[in-house]
Amino acid sequence: MNTLIVICGPTASGKTKAAIEVAKAFDAEIISADSRQFYREIPIGTAAPNKDELSEIKHHFVGFLSVEDTYNVSDYESDVIEFLNEYFKRKKTAVMVGGSGLFIDAVCNGLDEMPDVDASVREKVTRLFDEGGIVKLQTELARLDPDFFAVVDKNNPRRLQRALEVSLQTGLPYSSFRTEKKVHRDFNIVKLAIRCERNILIDRINKRVDEMMKNGLLDEAKAMYPKRHLNSLNTVGYKELFEYFDGKISLEEAVEKIKTSTRQYAKRQMTWLRKKTDCQWFELVNLTSVIQCLKDKLA
Repeated sequence: MNTLIVICGPTASGKTKAAIEVAKAFDAEIISADSRQFYREIPIGTAAPNKDELSEIKHHFVGFLSVEDTYNVSDYESDVIEFLNEYFKRKKTAVMVGGSGLFIDAVCNGLDEMPDVDASVREKVTRLFDEGGIVKLQTELARLDPDFFAVVDKNNPRRLQRALEVSLQTGLPYSSFRTEKKVHRDFNIVKLAIRCERNILIDRINKRVDEMMKNGLLDEAKAMYPKRHLNSLNTVGYKELFEYFDGKISLEEAVEKIKTSTRQYAKRQMTWLRKKTDCQWFELVNLTSVIQCLKDKLA
């Protein structure tokens, strides 16, 4: 049977390297499940695979959108499943890699059916964000749906907006529509999660941010500054540098804030992963033996 190997892990844990090695071992291609790497204009700040990595193994869903495009997890689920239906006609194994848990879950388990939202409701929520920022969205969602507010990524405005839209449209909490029933997929799914010691991960994050700055993150963010209102740019690495461009903080403070925000993001990713009972944990140093075990299992 065809198999999708999913490689998860916190940011800077070495997912890209691991995915390439696994893909080589199984004559597979790679599907990105990092929602920030979808956008072609911001490869440095999103740690997208570089030219050498892209030349080693064919990647899909990397740099295929503009930051101005509207794209959501439902679109991603539909596009990836359609892609896999064709892909599995020519190959037996695919590798998915990324740190966007909601996008991974959508492909592996499907999405809950959500009610349609009127344009007037969507505009109302947009006004809330425009006038009160992310704090206003957080306050309203905590009031309308404390259960979902307890688990949502509170720094992701689009997730907050979507939950508010459904709650306001229906008069019911967004969480009441999250049945989390798994859909059947016509392929095997094997999930691997990278284990990385906290102090090692922190060091890797700090060094990667420094490397991004050396590689031109400042110029990349400067080019995006006129579009800073877009949701796709309300993300770590850009919003901190936008504050610097606005004269609110120094460049040194912006870089330190990027490191801090990235560490916080990694912590949230690990929290999500630890809740998963279907992940097989491994350390990068044991990758070769993990690959051999997979080959034996899938033979």
